[in-house]
Amino acid sequence: MQVYRVGGAVRDQLLGLPVKDNDWVVIGATPKQMKDLGFQPVGRDFPVFLHPKTKEEYALARTERKTGHGYGGFSFYTSIDISLEEDLLRRDLTINAMAEDQYGNIIDPYGGQEDLKNRRLRHISPAFQEDPLRILRVARFAARLAPFGFKVAEETLELMSNMVKSGEASHLVPERVWQETSRALMEPTPAVYFQILESCGALQAVLPELSSLIHSQTLLHLNLAAQADSNALIRFGCLFSPLLPQPEAELINSVRTVQGASSRMRLPSEYADMARFVTEHAQNLTSVIHTINAESLMTLFEATDALRRPERFISLIIILSYSFETVKFKKDQIIELLDSCLSIKAKDVMTKNIKGKAVGEALRKKRLQKIQSTIELNK
Repeated sequence: MQVYRVGGAVRDQLLGLPVKDNDWVVIGATPKQMKDLGFQPVGRDFPVFLHPKTKEEYALARTERKTGHGYGGFSFYTSIDISLEEDLLRRDLTINAMAEDQYGNIIDPYGGQEDLKNRRLRHISPAFQEDPLRILRVARFAARLAPFGFKVAEETLELMSNMVKSGEASHLVPERVWQETSRALMEPTPAVYFQILESCGALQAVLPELSSLIHSQTLLHLNLAAQADSNALIRFGCLFSPLLPQPEAELINSVRTVQGASSRMRLPSEYADMARFVTEHAQNLTSVIHTINAESLMTLFEATDALRRPERFISLIIILSYSFETVKFKKDQIIELLDSCLSIKAKDVMTKNIKGKAVGEALRKKRLQKIQSTIELNK
């Protein structure tokens, strides 16, 4: 029985990057031997075990054969006779198909170290095209490693294009598309993910609604959000920041696009809400803050429900600050004015003579006065 560290841990170590997770492959062992050693089985489709102490994953060496379409269309075969090279061959990219033995020696049968040196993302074998999820994975790796000069090899990009043309990409399930996309959003250069997908035709095939929205400025704003270390929700919102001014017909079409994207990707509710929120309120917000006054700002707060959901409104301001200089320069002022407005509570205006509906009217009036006094104080 031989144990090797494999995949991303080896790749990142050779790149001088922090190693976050270790994955291990075991050669020449049976499931019974692993259980006898105290390893806990967790794999449903093939034997994967958790180490009794470290809880890291140890997988028995395996090969795979395509039996159907999509990510799940494979059958797996494990045996004590499967070699390390055979196990590594089923992986996607050469830089992910290296192993390290217990003495620190690197086993690299498919040229991963050379591709690391040449900053190249290259597939291992034609079997790459059997799994459409690899299109998204390559794009995500490109988004992660672009700051280090990595590019997708021409032959790999061509293979990805052929996979799209053959219809293989259409078998990707929405949950996996969103999983890879949400992970790509948190990479250092998330715009590269969408650029790679567009260059091989996968963006139109897999995310057609987004393909109609994404342009060079959108991707620039997305990368600016990444540089500012924004969260995934804000980065996702940047994809829906429209080019303004936006005619009414175009706004209606954008809302339909958001609905289509939400349905196709089966977005988590907070992401679907943010996409719609940005689309519906971007134009109004950018118009109001050109010339700030208390009444128009209060109307904006009410229209966007900012007084009940200030965090969502602040996210909108941050998203649009990457797209519009006016919002960028006035972002902190608007947030301060919202805070000043929120500092006035209903209890501050309630008296014996002010009850029911009158409380809301008095509260609005007092908040307007507070906004106005804050504006004058900051002049």
